[in-house]
Amino acid sequence: MMLKNKGQSTLEYVVLIIVVMGALIATSDYVKRAIQGRWKTSVDDLGDQYDPAYANSTITHATNGTSITSITTINATGGFWTKRLDSSNMEESKAGFTAIGAY
Repeated sequence: MMLKNKGQSTLEYVVLIIVVMGALIATSDYVKRAIQGRWKTSVDDLGDQYDPAYANSTITHATNGTSITSITTINATGGFWTKRLDSSNMEESKAGFTAIGAY
């Protein structure tokens, strides 16, 4: 008689666990949607996000360069020299403002 009651209580626990698992599986989609809805609400509360179609841009471009060239040629048989020395400095700067569909 004791074994019959023990087996019956084990069977009741198994049925209870199956029912609880079934309830969790059945409500998992609703829980996922609730979390996603909360995330969307939080993101919407942040306000407008960056949109390049409605952006103002300040453009600054600067280029600096220095170039030095020196060539020396010695011909041992002819006895002549060729000497070349080039030096250049370059500086370029651009600045501007671009408005594309700005508010």
